[in-house]
Amino acid sequence: MVFIADKTVLVTGANRGIGRALVEEVLGRGAKRVYAGTRVSLTHADERVVPLTLDVTDAAQIQKAVDSIESLDILINNAGVASYDDLTDREAIERHLDVNLFGTLSVTQASLPMLTRSGGAVVNILSVNSLASFPAIPAYSISKAAAFSMTQSMRALLAGRGVSVHAVLTGIVDTEMSAAVDVPKPSPESVAHGIIDGVEKDEEDIFPDPMAETLTESWRAGAVKALERQNAALAEAMLAAAEAATS
Repeated sequence: MVFIADKTVLVTGANRGIGRALVEEVLGRGAKRVYAGTRVSLTHADERVVPLTLDVTDAAQIQKAVDSIESLDILINNAGVASYDDLTDREAIERHLDVNLFGTLSVTQASLPMLTRSGGAVVNILSVNSLASFPAIPAYSISKAAAFSMTQSMRALLAGRGVSVHAVLTGIVDTEMSAAVDVPKPSPESVAHGIIDGVEKDEEDIFPDPMAETLTESWRAGAVKALERQNAALAEAMLAAAEAATS
C-alpha cells in the first residue's frame, strides 16, 4: 500500500487541469512536500508546495529540478500535450511523443535514484486512448499507447528495485484539452481523487472516472493483462538465468 500522508511528491504539469487538482489532492491527504513542476511560473499559498521550472522535454531543466529535490517518494508524470491532427503532420506526432512518451521516460530516469532509495512509486497519467485510439487525436493516441507500453515495461523492470509503477487510464475529463468534446465530463478534482485512491490501494492500472471505470473489470480479467503478467514473469526468469550463467 502507498499512503500519501507524510510523503514527498513530484507532480509534472502541475499548473492546470488534472495536474493542479493532483497537487491539491495530495496536500489534502497530508503530503509532507509537493514539488509542482511547470513550464510557467507558479505560486501557491501552502508552504508545502515547492514550484519547479520543468519542461519535460528539456534535459537540463529536468536535471536541475531533480537536483533540487532532497528526497522523493512518489513521482506523478502528468505533463502532456493533446491536439487535433489527421496524421499528415509528422512534426505533430513527434511533438506528442517528445512530451507524452520521452518526457515521461526522462523524468522517471532522472528520479529513479531517489525513488529506489525510498521504495517509492511512479504514477503515469495516460488515457483510455492508450487502449483504443480516438481518431480525432491520433498523434495523442499513438503517444499514449506508447507510454502505456513503456509503463508496463517499467513495472516489470523496476519491481526488483522496490519501485511500484501505476498506469492511470483516464476517460474524457473537463479540462482545457477536452473543451471541444461535447460529452458529459467529470471534474479534474474528482479524477484526481480517483487517481490517488488507486495509488493508495496499490492498483497497477487505475481507472479513475466513470467513462474509464466501465473498462475496469474486463481489463483486469482480460487476455491482455494476463499476457502482460506472463511476459513479466518470462523476463524475470530470463534475467535470473543470465545472472546465474555469469556468476
